[in-house]
Amino acid sequence: MRRALTALATAAAIAVSAGAAWADGQLNIYNWGNYTSPDLIKKFEKQYNVKVTVTDYDSNDTALAKVRAGGHGFDIVVPSANYVQIWVKEGLIAEARPDQMENFKNVDERWVNVPWDPGRHYTVPWQWGLTGIIVDTSLYKGDINTSSIFLDPPQELVGKINVAPEMNDVLFTTIKYFGGKWCTDDRALLKKVRDKLVEAKPKWIAMDYGTIEKFASRDYGAAFYWNGAALRSREQNPDVRFGYPKEGFPYFMDSVALLKDAKNPENAKLFMNFIMDPQNAALISGFAKYANGIKGSEQYMPADMKGAPELIVPEQYQKAGEFLETCPPEVHDLYTKIWTELQK
Repeated sequence: MRRALTALATAAAIAVSAGAAWADGQLNIYNWGNYTSPDLIKKFEKQYNVKVTVTDYDSNDTALAKVRAGGHGFDIVVPSANYVQIWVKEGLIAEARPDQMENFKNVDERWVNVPWDPGRHYTVPWQWGLTGIIVDTSLYKGDINTSSIFLDPPQELVGKINVAPEMNDVLFTTIKYFGGKWCTDDRALLKKVRDKLVEAKPKWIAMDYGTIEKFASRDYGAAFYWNGAALRSREQNPDVRFGYPKEGFPYFMDSVALLKDAKNPENAKLFMNFIMDPQNAALISGFAKYANGIKGSEQYMPADMKGAPELIVPEQYQKAGEFLETCPPEVHDLYTKIWTELQK
């Protein structure tokens, strides 16, 4: 979900050049903003003599709409877990069979038979994490392990809260705040969810992706955001801490998939195998600061990631986290109506 971590423009293309002859072709990657390690790309380009272009998007829905429209020119996309089956059912991604690739042996067993891609016939792990609470503790000294930080904000944080503009994450967490279950169609509960979000929104400063730099400048006091961004924010502002909402929070995993209409499918498969190498997976994590699902990558991680509290869910909160399922269309429509109203 992962994740768009700065306010980069949607679909802003960045080409990384190693200055060599590109006799072996190209690879066009469509990924979340500020989520792709330049060092990883340079290494892949040098090893395979392939020119790589990375284009950014800001949400799962943005990526899905762009590819559905056709004529995009991308080879690879990186959808979140609860979107993978949408891509599969619509015939937008190919059955690349990463489970038959040389480096698949490095995928942690936890991430092989996943509900969204059993046996990994379509996707390769990229990064995983969770959405929780980031707080500048120089402003607020109370409990940060609660969704009330953005749903019923303490006075110290009113007008200083950013909320990630991710419909599923926000609605999941708010539904859990009221003790409900994800994919519920309980109209009475959903009215509470809608009313609470509409009530809370005027107390927020933004619903945006540009969070890391805002904590560095202390323009934000809190955020409902992703744990990797929290780690990066703490590196720039030592007062930043990350909280795990005890009422419930969503886990995410973003995975690399080969687009059905890719122009460079063999280079895409090379890249899928490449990122299952532990040293290369560590480059991915070292840049965006999320775990990756590849065994043995830990030994190559940067020192600041080893033991980082943003990456280790405390035991008492582990059961509060859930991976989001893909809700039935009629339920998704209900959620979209709430989200649309919140955007007004």
